[in-house]
Amino acid sequence: MFETENPGAAPHIWQVGALCRAVADTLAARFNPVGVRGEITGFSRAASGHCYFTLKDAGGQIRCAMFRRAAGALNFAPRDGELVEVSGRLGVYEARGDLQLIVEDMRRAGQGALFEEFLRLKARLEAEGLFDAARKRELPLMPRAIGIVTSPGAAALHDVVTALRRRVPHIPVVLVPALVQGVQAPPSLCEALSKMYRLTEAGRGLAGNSALEDAPPVDVILLVRGGGSIEDLWAFNDERVARMVVQSPVPLISGVGHETDFTIADFCADLRAPTPTAAAELVAQPREVWLGALDLLARRLADGVQRQIDNRLQRLDMAAQRLGRPSGLAARQQLQLARLAQRMRHGALLKLQRLTHEGQRLEASLPEKLSQSLARRRESLERLSLRLELLNPQLVLQRGYAVLTDASGRAVTDPAQVRPGDALLATLAHGQVDVTVDQRRLL
Repeated sequence: MFETENPGAAPHIWQVGALCRAVADTLAARFNPVGVRGEITGFSRAASGHCYFTLKDAGGQIRCAMFRRAAGALNFAPRDGELVEVSGRLGVYEARGDLQLIVEDMRRAGQGALFEEFLRLKARLEAEGLFDAARKRELPLMPRAIGIVTSPGAAALHDVVTALRRRVPHIPVVLVPALVQGVQAPPSLCEALSKMYRLTEAGRGLAGNSALEDAPPVDVILLVRGGGSIEDLWAFNDERVARMVVQSPVPLISGVGHETDFTIADFCADLRAPTPTAAAELVAQPREVWLGALDLLARRLADGVQRQIDNRLQRLDMAAQRLGRPSGLAARQQLQLARLAQRMRHGALLKLQRLTHEGQRLEASLPEKLSQSLARRRESLERLSLRLELLNPQLVLQRGYAVLTDASGRAVTDPAQVRPGDALLATLAHGQVDVTVDQRRLL
């Protein structure tokens, strides 16, 4: 409130810009330099390098701007929910007439209340295994239907649907609306996710909606929301939502906020996308890619079929060439049979001629061979007769020798075989004589 020298006089008429400058000068003279302690919310960094955010506590909030020179000197990356202490100049942004703090220095002053709560819940759920990489699932290459859980009026829905229509217009999209901000957002998100789960293949029997019986089941779910402050995104840091996310029967992608925003739902989901549009692109391989792949497969299939056909035709030609016409085959077989019969007759004739010649030759040489054989046999017989005659004992007896035998007829060849008085028989050339041993002389 500005005092005038004359309270009863009419108020001074200010130009808007002049009034803003006067207020700014008064604030600068009254407060600057100023130090403020508060929690960051709505932090953003422009392409120019300037940073814009709001500092708040339980009693109020103030807009802040930190220009590129000061932001470049920071030794940490500010983020929503952090408790910081800043120093700077209090002034008025004349273009809008807004009170703002130009921050020249910033340092951490501890964690903000919401951020500390976020860290506590994150540590507890991580210890329970809700963030384990082993339970994360691969995204389907070609989902039969894509489910979306978000607010129907959110810009995120428009971005996701636009990306899906551009990349995969042939894939059905199912939207289950939910609140994404405020006190009622967590139960609304849990209810929407529960409905979406009943539209998957695992939950179709529980859908209770005959209108969806013929629709393809949802194979992947997108849980999306646009950017905002930590308070705006707090529904996605709710424990109830986190536990509902991990119950998804199909892969679930969390695309909440911007690239620098992280929520508990991001850690529980099968995959985190930096933005809602990126979430849509992760499950929407462009149709041109699949059409190109199908075209390549079709060409490979056609080439393979043609090669098989050519191979079979070539084998058929070779078989036909070997087989030929049946009449030709019969003619060739008859010719072969005639050649074999001719060879057989010729061979039999030659054999007969050789036998005839051999018979004639044997017939001519038989008398000569028989006479020669008889002469040889007669000569051999004469030699054997001569040898036998020489062995005849009668010839020896005719020369005055005798053969003595004892009473048993055994030949006596040694005086030791007999004793004096033994009766012996002497066989001579012309008869036998009985003799008695009178005396024996041993040599």
